[in-house]
Amino acid sequence: QVQLVESGGGLVQAGGSLRLSCAASGRTFSNYVMGWFRQAPGKEREFVAGISSSGAGTHYAGSVKDRFTISSNNAKNTVYLQMNSLKPEDTALYYCALGGVSNYGYSTSRRYDYWGQGTQVTVSS
Repeated sequence: QVQLVESGGGLVQAGGSLRLSCAASGRTFSNYVMGWFRQAPGKEREFVAGISSSGAGTHYAGSVKDRFTISSNNAKNTVYLQMNSLKPEDTALYYCALGGVSNYGYSTSRRYDYWGQGTQVTVSS
C-alpha cells in the first residue's frame, strides 16, 4: 500500500514560480521512479517530468524542460517540481505518480502503479 500526497499548488501570475511537493508513504522504498503529470479541462493527461530514486536519469517534456526542475529526497520518499517562468498554458491539475522497474519510459502513464489526488496550478495572464 502506497499513498501519494501532492502540495504546493496555487494561483500565480505569468512569469512567477511555484514549487510542488509529493510525499510517498506506506512502506520503505529502494529503487523506483516518480513522475509528474498534468491535465487541463477537456484535454488528455500530459507527462511533465520524471526522476529515479537515485536522483539521476531525469527527463522532461519539451514544453517545460527549460523552465521546470524535478528533484527528489530518497530518504523522505519525496519528489519536488520547481516551476519557474510560468505561463497561462501551464494551468492544470498536477499529479504525481510512483512506479517500479519497467521497460516503459518515464513519460508512459502505464509504468506508474500509484497516483496522487492532484494539486491545482493556475497561472493568470
